[in-house]
Amino acid sequence: MRRSASRKTQSNSAAQITPSATDLFRSASSKASSKEMERIDHLFYSFANRSSGMIDPEGIEKLCSDMEVDHTDVRILMLAWKMKAEKQGYFTLEEWRRGLKALRADTVNKLKKALPELEKEVKRPSNFVDFYSYAFRYCLTEEKQKSIDIESICQLLDLVLGSHFRAQVDYFIDYLKIQSDYKVINMDQWMGFYRFCNEISFPDFSNYDPELAWPLILDNFVEWMRAKSA
Repeated sequence: MRRSASRKTQSNSAAQITPSATDLFRSASSKASSKEMERIDHLFYSFANRSSGMIDPEGIEKLCSDMEVDHTDVRILMLAWKMKAEKQGYFTLEEWRRGLKALRADTVNKLKKALPELEKEVKRPSNFVDFYSYAFRYCLTEEKQKSIDIESICQLLDLVLGSHFRAQVDYFIDYLKIQSDYKVINMDQWMGFYRFCNEISFPDFSNYDPELAWPLILDNFVEWMRAKSA
């Protein structure tokens, strides 16, 4: 009886020592994740400026060249959005890790192949409004800056919103270039134009009510458009 009990104790002890399939899977998964992060980091340092420890505008241009994507392509802005990059033209290691891990990309080729799916993700209505707002904030390059000059806004509108609301964007850009009341655009005006494109019948403006809380620049834009078609 004692020998039997001894065997039972040994058997239980062995069962406790032997790792479960779940433990083995977790260990393998952790190792794979660690290796992936090493490759992501290695890729970062292949583009980073050694003195600053960041990917700077020159590094981003090299990245774009390696991906065979123009540095003015909207998908580069989408990539910055995915990373939650804070400073225009710069990616920190933390931002790079965040974006590439989410995209499951640890090589230039994988990153290039991830861009079409990233574009689809951004274009979902729930994401696009966040991306549109981010695009404005990303262009605030100076500390405490709250507005963007008209020329830059025209370029940004064309890049970010042109493929969604071509006619509205083209006419609004024309208006911005000929008007003299505004030298800069702020976030409220920027977001107001997006809401305008989504809600207002164009080009007849039949449901536009100037008594509602629209930015004044949009009242002026509608007046200018109506005068053009009169």
